[in-house]
Amino acid sequence: MRIATLQLAPTLGDVEGNIKKANELLKRGKRESGVWHGIESLKPDVLVLPELALTGYNFPSLESIRPYLEPVGEGPTAKWARETAKSLQCKVCIGYPEIEKEMESASEGKEKYYNSLLVVDENGELLLNYRKAFLYYTDETWASEGRPERGFCTLTFDSPLKQSAQESSNINKPAIYSPTENKKKQVATSFGICMDINPYRFEAPFTAWELANRVLESKSQLVIISMAWLSLLSREELDNLANKPEMDTFQYWIRRFWPLLQKKMNHNADVDVNDDNGGVPTTRRVIIVFANRAGEEEGADDKPTARYAGTSAVVAVTQRSLPWQKSTDVGGETECDAPFDVKILCWDIIGATEEGICFADTTTEPKLVFGVVKREGSGDESD
Repeated sequence: MRIATLQLAPTLGDVEGNIKKANELLKRGKRESGVWHGIESLKPDVLVLPELALTGYNFPSLESIRPYLEPVGEGPTAKWARETAKSLQCKVCIGYPEIEKEMESASEGKEKYYNSLLVVDENGELLLNYRKAFLYYTDETWASEGRPERGFCTLTFDSPLKQSAQESSNINKPAIYSPTENKKKQVATSFGICMDINPYRFEAPFTAWELANRVLESKSQLVIISMAWLSLLSREELDNLANKPEMDTFQYWIRRFWPLLQKKMNHNADVDVNDDNGGVPTTRRVIIVFANRAGEEEGADDKPTARYAGTSAVVAVTQRSLPWQKSTDVGGETECDAPFDVKILCWDIIGATEEGICFADTTTEPKLVFGVVKREGSGDESD
């Protein structure tokens, strides 16, 4: 699967300017081995943008964000998403501030507002509108909580066999695909927005792992997280990082998916493997997309400046089954207890202050591989 995120530093309230910047960054593309590749040549299957990508994030009140609220599927964010999806022939996921029309919430007699994620397909058709469930204090000034169970959708892609055939076909001859190649690939996908990966309101136990457990329970193969994740670093510290990622932030994100490293994955499908292969795979994986923003926004009144951590990345948590001896004794080892080796693969990670594309082709070798080591004398593991 080809996955792209667009990391940018939107200006608060400048929707027109932010759209122009997004288009310019996509046109510029990704630099690989000294050569720039525009987004069209990267041919992503899915493009993910940050939380409140075209409006900015740090609004201090409902009144300040009200001019930028959009009904589902309407407004400048939805228009941009549809046009981009149709132009690139890929799915687009983008964060925006939603207003629920009064007639839809007539039972409560008032409008409602959400920090939402819009997902459209290659034809610009709406696939999912997910509303952030775990609100950060900035969201609480204007937004209502969404329902976490709504953050799941089965996405449909061309089969890996068809994608391979397309890449090897002669562009001057019309392609003819077999029924197997034409079969669509169904990918169980979980979605979240920034704070959703944290414990609820920071009041739930750190080890509640709400989103990570839903990923396992839903047998998701793909996780998409749209973010406006803050940095704790000063402006000077961020400037010193330049185009290097903020690794403390990256490690924390991985930590919030700890159950994927500790509990046996139960799905048998893989985004890059044809479903007709049959059998039980020896290696399972969950691909996670962290699509964050960069830049900073001034705080209102006595609020501090919001600085964002960038560091967008595409990773996978993999589990490889190890040889084991099934016990016939009562209470003996079962398949869910069977040992497995865990690796964290990273195809791309971009800098904390960088604006541009983070891109991964998950059929290729990752740029980074992290092992998981069991601490001596404890049941815990560290990466």
